[in-house]
Amino acid sequence: MREVVLDTETTGLDPATGDRIVEIGGVELHNHMPTGRVYHQYINPERDMPEGAFAVHGLSSQFLSDKPVFKAIADAFLEFVGDAKLVIHNASFDMKFLNAELKWIGNQPLPYAQAVDTLEIARRKFPGAQNSLDALCRRFGVDNSAREKHGALLDSEILAEVYLELIGGRQPDFALNVVGGTDMNRGRTVSADAALPQRPAALPSRLTEAEQQAHSEFVRSLVNDALWLRNK
Repeated sequence: MREVVLDTETTGLDPATGDRIVEIGGVELHNHMPTGRVYHQYINPERDMPEGAFAVHGLSSQFLSDKPVFKAIADAFLEFVGDAKLVIHNASFDMKFLNAELKWIGNQPLPYAQAVDTLEIARRKFPGAQNSLDALCRRFGVDNSAREKHGALLDSEILAEVYLELIGGRQPDFALNVVGGTDMNRGRTVSADAALPQRPAALPSRLTEAEQQAHSEFVRSLVNDALWLRNK
């Protein structure tokens, strides 16, 4: 199963009043484990940067002035996303902005059903608790010390760790360390259905005959009619 953990930074809170996306970050997961593939793009919003937004993410109009506009990066972004589930913290916010940007360039919107909202998951799991990304990092012991300001790619990487904890830990589907057909411990390609290698011959017992006899007598002293002794 392919998922993309996604985050955006914007010039404000509402595209209906002219706010735009200025950064998109995404982290690819396969069977809930990071594959190493990421998407990251700064975007020229073609407008000024309000002081309040700059205080949040630190992206100035000057810094963004030579970055591509959304229309120029839309195809590459949509190709990266594909039909993967989009794991987003407060999905309604990011989906609202993404679909506004797509609408403005004449593209079809992303279906909201494609989104997995980690904020809603956290609220169901911890009702009444603080469920911001920083609060969840503290709860799960996820290191967010590099998060001095919001950043789309950094926040996506942090959210990927939080998401795995929210759905039951770092190996929720018992996939161990196999990601995309690769054993992450040994760096070799494996099949999910591959059988474990078998020894050509069983190892000889390390117990001496006297030790085996002593063990049998000890068991009989505990239980006279044990089922596993009836055929012996």
